[in-house]
Amino acid sequence: MPGSTELLETIELATGPKGSVPRAAVIWMHGLGADGHDFEAIVPELRLPPSLAVNFVFPNAPMQPVTINNGHVMRAWYDVAFGDLEGRSRKPDEAGVRASVAHIERLIAREVARGVPSERIAIAGFSQGGAVALATGLRHAGRLAGIMALSTYLPLGDSLPAEAASANLQVPIFFAHGTADPVIPIEMATDSVQRLRQLGYPVQWQEYRMPHSVHPQEVVDIRDWLVKVLGT
Repeated sequence: MPGSTELLETIELATGPKGSVPRAAVIWMHGLGADGHDFEAIVPELRLPPSLAVNFVFPNAPMQPVTINNGHVMRAWYDVAFGDLEGRSRKPDEAGVRASVAHIERLIAREVARGVPSERIAIAGFSQGGAVALATGLRHAGRLAGIMALSTYLPLGDSLPAEAASANLQVPIFFAHGTADPVIPIEMATDSVQRLRQLGYPVQWQEYRMPHSVHPQEVVDIRDWLVKVLGT
């Protein structure tokens, strides 16, 4: 596992005219057992406007043993134990989530150092990656462009009221889920959305007839949302 101050390995893909300097960034986390290449192919599918130069950053989660997978070592943002899957509310590995939040904070800082202001950075993720996106974005001290949470749920919800960053109390949140998701039941997502809305966050909720995956219409909706929060 990378040390506490090391940057994660990333795959990066920039959009916009050849030779243009990205004016925005999307840091997008993969799900359990996948890697940074998992969502790389979605970038051309988004068909973003040519005028919108975005640096897509797909980090690789650290390698670590995962309890629910019999301790096999794989890329994971945090550990998952068998009891974590019971009921409507998961109790994730808090130390692991917070360690991953620290990793993503360093990637945000790198984009800012490259000249992209934080208000033009969106944090995104699928499944475990989406949980880390929410945990990071809602606590990040600087204003962000938005948070995209795909097929996931809100972790560390009990501590959020005390830890929420004032700069992001109105950050746009795109929250999408499949109606037939066997990995993270949709009720866990809707409970998370309700909790966020009770705290005053503006959440755009989308559901699709799909399992734990990405729907073609979802790609269109993601594009529209990114154009809205990042501009053209």
